[in-house]
Amino acid sequence: MILEKDKQHAKCIACVGAKKNQPVTGMTILEGVRRHRSATHWDGGNILDPNDGKVYRVRLTPQSNGRMLEVRGYLGPFYRNQYWVRVD
Repeated sequence: MILEKDKQHAKCIACVGAKKNQPVTGMTILEGVRRHRSATHWDGGNILDPNDGKVYRVRLTPQSNGRMLEVRGYLGPFYRNQYWVRVD
């Protein structure tokens, strides 16, 4: 769900391949993620940032009894975290 009303009908202009100029709403942005053997997080996949069309390695860690998800995108040794909150 895109919460910013002015971006709800946005298209991924910076994306490449089949996702180029496609609506961001409903687009698959996480691919190839698998549960880590420690069972505390998921990794091994990629996440697409539709704002700039770049693809980053990703690690997903559930928090707050599954009510929140820490999403960490990596590019080399650098990373950025976002916290996604479940909407009921």
